[in-house]
Amino acid sequence: MKISVRNLEPTKAKLTVTVEPEELNPYLDEARKEIAKQVNIPGFRKGHVPAKLVEQRFGFGAIAGEAIEKAVPELYSKALEEKKIRPMGQPEYDVQDVPQSANDETKLKFSATVERRPEFELPEIDGMEIAISKPEVKDEDVDKRLETLRQRFGTLVGVDRPAAKGDFANIDLTAEINGEVVDSQEGVSYELGSATMLDGMDEALEGLSAGEETTFEGTLEAGDHEGEKATIKVKVNSVKAEELPELDDDFASEASEFDTLDELKADIRKACAQDAEGRQATEARDAFIAKLQEGLEIPVPKGVKAAMVEEQLKGMTPDPEKATKEQKDQAGETVEKDLRDQMVLDALAEKLDVKVSQADVFNFLASIAQQYGMDPNAFIQAIMKNGQLGSAVQEVGRSKGLLAGMRAVKFTADGEVVDLSNFLGDAAEDEEAESVEAASAAAAVADELSGKEEAPAENAE
Repeated sequence: MKISVRNLEPTKAKLTVTVEPEELNPYLDEARKEIAKQVNIPGFRKGHVPAKLVEQRFGFGAIAGEAIEKAVPELYSKALEEKKIRPMGQPEYDVQDVPQSANDETKLKFSATVERRPEFELPEIDGMEIAISKPEVKDEDVDKRLETLRQRFGTLVGVDRPAAKGDFANIDLTAEINGEVVDSQEGVSYELGSATMLDGMDEALEGLSAGEETTFEGTLEAGDHEGEKATIKVKVNSVKAEELPELDDDFASEASEFDTLDELKADIRKACAQDAEGRQATEARDAFIAKLQEGLEIPVPKGVKAAMVEEQLKGMTPDPEKATKEQKDQAGETVEKDLRDQMVLDALAEKLDVKVSQADVFNFLASIAQQYGMDPNAFIQAIMKNGQLGSAVQEVGRSKGLLAGMRAVKFTADGEVVDLSNFLGDAAEDEEAESVEAASAAAAVADELSGKEEAPAENAE
């Protein structure tokens, strides 16, 4: 197989592959067998039709077509591996030359244009030192958590005064467009200042007492008239204020397992410290990735970026085509950062020769399935069916590479070495698992899970 590569852009390459007849022949033989399995020819059992007869009946073109359909993607993958090209999108194939008969010496020739990861050289991480912030717990952090806990034990008490920010109003409201009622609700509880309903609602309610009503203009945010201006009539049925318990030992014993307020505060401070350490670990991760990219010019694939920006906009606005310039710019910046981070972590995983194990793939996919409340087997099967297995395994590799890289780096805060082992885990645990090819690992996990899931069902019957 002869392979030539032309770099069209730093992030796009065109591979031209010329296939020798002896490399294509196995695909032709397999195609003849596949066609023979699918046809009925008098005098022959299905699947036992001679290859020569299959070719006579259906023509070499049909056989070559089926062979090429399988051969091109497989040979393309081999070409990528041989030339060490890391694709970031799906290729565009162009089949140029095809043999027209079994005796035709024309070689199969095709090209594949694909967006790729650009070339860049990561710095050496041995001896790398990165300074990060020291975790800090302030009194206001403890007070804020204590106040949140206190609010959980608060009660609503009716008050005979105008509603103010923080009060809860029981309201009826009606929305009209051109004098026609398009929506109405009764007995809705709303916290003034929460801004969780229509724009203008907080301003309209503030100062109203029970039994009073008002009208304001607002934009509907749901329903058949979403996005349309409407006249909103709102009536206050009652006003209630939140009454909070006193911060004392009685509250501590009621709200927690502790007998005194001081013990409760100490426990809250401990939780705040753990959160601060978690934020420090996140800062260390971001600083490490930034350090890897320091001084590097890493262009991003235009097509991949465009597709990701489109997906990003779908989460930002109901109609991506009507997205504002600010939204588009924000999506573009987010996607570019994500892409560069992904490419750097992929390169790091290769540099560190990271291997993906069955346990890695299982834990990753099982954790995602758990988040979505799905059966792990069903989730893995869906991932495989949708062709997303490679992406999942790649994500595992990035995560393992990141952890391995951070373990090799010294992090300091105020000149003191920071121990992040609670967040980075133990390298020995990674080495204990049997390393296998990524796709095979995930497929094996799926098969194993399928057997475990199906057996009990059969026994139950």
